[in-house]
Amino acid sequence: MSAIQKIFQIYGQQYLELYGDRMPKIHIKAIKDISDCRSGSFGTILYACNDCQKIQPVPCCCGNRHCPTCQQYKSEEWLHKQMENLLPTHYFLLTITLPQVLRDAARSHQKIVYSALFSCAHEALKKLAGDKRYLGSNRIGYLAVLHTWGGMLQYHPHIHMVIPGGAISKDGEQWLSSRDDLFVHTKPFAIIFRAKFRDEMKKAGLFHEIDPSVWKQEWVVHSQSAGKGQNALLYLSRYVFRVAISDNRIKSIENNAIKFTYKDRERKTWKTTKLEPMEFIRRFLLHVLPERYVRIRHFGLLANRNRKDNISACRESLGTGQTVAKENIKRETWQEQLLRICGIDVTICPICQKGRMFRVALLHPLRCNSPPVLSI
Repeated sequence: MSAIQKIFQIYGQQYLELYGDRMPKIHIKAIKDISDCRSGSFGTILYACNDCQKIQPVPCCCGNRHCPTCQQYKSEEWLHKQMENLLPTHYFLLTITLPQVLRDAARSHQKIVYSALFSCAHEALKKLAGDKRYLGSNRIGYLAVLHTWGGMLQYHPHIHMVIPGGAISKDGEQWLSSRDDLFVHTKPFAIIFRAKFRDEMKKAGLFHEIDPSVWKQEWVVHSQSAGKGQNALLYLSRYVFRVAISDNRIKSIENNAIKFTYKDRERKTWKTTKLEPMEFIRRFLLHVLPERYVRIRHFGLLANRNRKDNISACRESLGTGQTVAKENIKRETWQEQLLRICGIDVTICPICQKGRMFRVALLHPLRCNSPPVLSI
């Protein structure tokens, strides 16, 4: 059982009794799903031994994308897929942080503000990339990921963008490479991004809810070289499917307090703090995304529709049709995932220690009082 699940099982019902009538449905669902994950509420898979025929039940997970148990295995698969799309060129990691003044509006209108973060960043990048002082073509492509949390679970919306250092020429025949140390200057990017974001807030009818001083501030945009891209993807893979706080940071759940560690970015040291359970759950739920909202997106040349063709064209323009060599990252089998997450080894029978376990059935719990349905 994860520490988050334990917290929700102990204090989740109390939180729902206090605030349930004012909570979004997606928050209520997150509490209930995480609390009931692998309890049998979502079904049970039956495994049998091919030697002694003994049955081993394995409760199904909830599948909620904010459940730490269900998200553990997804990072490796995602990382391998992204590694396969790497181009043989240099890369950049660009980070855009939403100003503090805008965060109240963002919490209240998440879909609108998050979508504006993505779209305005894309338009600003295209505008600068099309300038002859940079690339002279706006046919760029990149991966963007939304994060919403800081080390103390505070609300801190920002996006990371992993960008190949170049673009395809307008005629589609040539790869136009950027400087090794610069994709676009961050100051003009921040100005263009801020202007486009302001326009989006006007269109959405949210302009009157925002402090006007934010449009005069300098917005935080950070850019750094990312080598061949592998390290940037490795960095993102640790967070892209992770929930707002990992289990290894939660040190204790006792005396009506939850202690956890966080990193002091200024002093570059780890510290410990504590929150009372209702505040901890409130902060955790700040990072529950709206239903069906996509936080990992591909733009331009790497957009899903024509990604394979575009990547092939880029590699040909760069003089290679080969996939970039990937670092040697071990991929877990489903049996290893089951062992790590559930503590069950299906490669050998736990009863006779001889036979191999194989899946024989799935028990589906129904929403009524009738017995579960057995499907083989």
